[in-house]
Amino acid sequence: MIAGVRIGHATDRAGATGCTVLLPPAGAICAAEVRGQAPGTREVALLGPAGAVEHADAILLTGGSAFGLTAADGVVEGLAAAGIGYATPAGPVPIVSAAVIFDLPLVAPARPGRAEGAAALAAAVAAVPGSLPERGSVGAGTGACVGMPLGHAHATKGGLGIARVEVGGATVGALAVANALGDVIGEDGAVLAGLRPTSGHPSTAAALLALAATAAPGTATTLVVVATDATLDKRDAWRLARSAHGGIARATVPSATTFDGDVAFAVATGERPAPPLVALETAAAIAVADAIRDAVRSATGLGGVRALAEP
Repeated sequence: MIAGVRIGHATDRAGATGCTVLLPPAGAICAAEVRGQAPGTREVALLGPAGAVEHADAILLTGGSAFGLTAADGVVEGLAAAGIGYATPAGPVPIVSAAVIFDLPLVAPARPGRAEGAAALAAAVAAVPGSLPERGSVGAGTGACVGMPLGHAHATKGGLGIARVEVGGATVGALAVANALGDVIGEDGAVLAGLRPTSGHPSTAAALLALAATAAPGTATTLVVVATDATLDKRDAWRLARSAHGGIARATVPSATTFDGDVAFAVATGERPAPPLVALETAAAIAVADAIRDAVRSATGLGGVRALAEP
């Protein structure tokens, strides 16, 4: 993704769920912005502009809806055992910021827990810093789908994608878990993946405008981490997280609906001088959009939901 960042997955293909852990390097500045109306999160408010900390020891993206937040316990316990965390008189307290997608109905009510969180942490610890993780229907993207207003029978498989953009001597990388109510839009502005034409509607937006679609709040989510090697303070990192939501809107239509629980994290490792912030914000939006498209292009079918690459 970018130098210094390590990423690991735990994947449960049988249960169509999983989780992904991202380990920022020591001293990296972290921030977050929540725009979804029904997000599932843990220790995310700390990374807001008024939050008390500017570093997360780990970022966890997970399936399992609110149940999946228990995977963070496995990450916390593993970091604590290694002596990693926020210093307190009682010892280090790991800061693990987590966000979930709703993937429960795809195969079975499986959900990641402590063991899966610990496994994803172990995979991240073993990863070569800066290396690209496996993409597609893996980790937190295992059970992800897109174009879901008429249910999984008419949806397309989502997943986890990666992209990066170079700007002014710095790099901005993005990791996205695409599990949106809406369709993923390609670089040409046309629907790339989402509601299948066999549904009788050309797109999710068309189905919603025809009042032909129903869904339950909180059952769709796009999760994003943008990371840069530029030097930023927490407020500017938060602005980068805000720009990540622009990338979601660029590649997903509609986005930020009543049914989406979107969350964006930002990580700044501080290895290079920062170009103008507006350039980094632009790069973040582009990288996030590209990562969402990479997620559906890399996905494989699961639970009867076909992937873009499948007929």
